[in-house]
Amino acid sequence: MPETTHATAQITVQVYEPATYDEPADGPGLVRIHVEETFDGDITGSGVVEFLQAAKADGTASFVGIERITGSVGGRPGTFLLQDQGTVAGGVVSGEWFVVPDSGTGDLTGLRGTGGFRADLGQSAAVTLDYWFD
Repeated sequence: MPETTHATAQITVQVYEPATYDEPADGPGLVRIHVEETFDGDITGSGVVEFLQAAKADGTASFVGIERITGSVGGRPGTFLLQDQGTVAGGVVSGEWFVVPDSGTGDLTGLRGTGGFRADLGQSAAVTLDYWFD
């Protein structure tokens, strides 16, 4: 395993647009959520993501998503993709993500990494990314 660098940042959501696309009489509903957000910290810039979420009536949910970040990591500019998976439970959003291989551009070409995020629902998220370059 290559030597990794630990990055931290805060995400602030700018746009949150949920749209239910399947709502059965029984069982979880399916929701597409468009999100636009900004990153501040070791990761800076903007992100746009589409989430697919299975939402239960009790407010819990499971989701997956793919996000493009345009900005910089550790001062290196470019873009890259994150693949997310997580849950919503007890008013807390948490999950894990990884850098989609070969998705980095500019000075982020070769970026790899894993990390995660946690936030109280509707608040900014604290995020981490342990990253390296191929």
